[in-house]
Amino acid sequence: MADAPRMNKIRFPVSHDSVETLWATRVDVDRYKLDSIPIFVYGVSWEDIVEVVPAEGEILEYVRLIEKSGNRTVRVVFETCRNDDGPAERVLGGLRDLGCTYEGMQPRTVAVNVPPQVPLETVAEFLSDQRELQWEYADPTYEEITANLRWP
Repeated sequence: MADAPRMNKIRFPVSHDSVETLWATRVDVDRYKLDSIPIFVYGVSWEDIVEVVPAEGEILEYVRLIEKSGNRTVRVVFETCRNDDGPAERVLGGLRDLGCTYEGMQPRTVAVNVPPQVPLETVAEFLSDQRELQWEYADPTYEEITANLRWP
């Protein structure tokens, strides 16, 4: 039986004083495929290929995005319930029905992966209809989505 690929942690800056670490699998000397859905990081998604440099210990440091996977990320924050409560489960079930997957961070935050075959607009419309949550684009960002809009 073949060994499973070794997972590494990559540190991504979130702000000037905080980081998020994401699991990834090595694909080349300094390139890794993300194996986590980012919860706080903007601009990368599950299965994207990133360039890294060694940091302290076994942690790697993000340098830049190399290749997009086609996956997109949105973030959901439940305002009136926990992400494991009934109302949240109905929303998460709806996202699963659309073809999305997600990773949660207790008690209220969920990072949602929108695969390439699922229209991002469909997910945005579904989330916009939910009253018990706030959500945002993480990859692509809201600024990237609206950059080419022309206002009358």
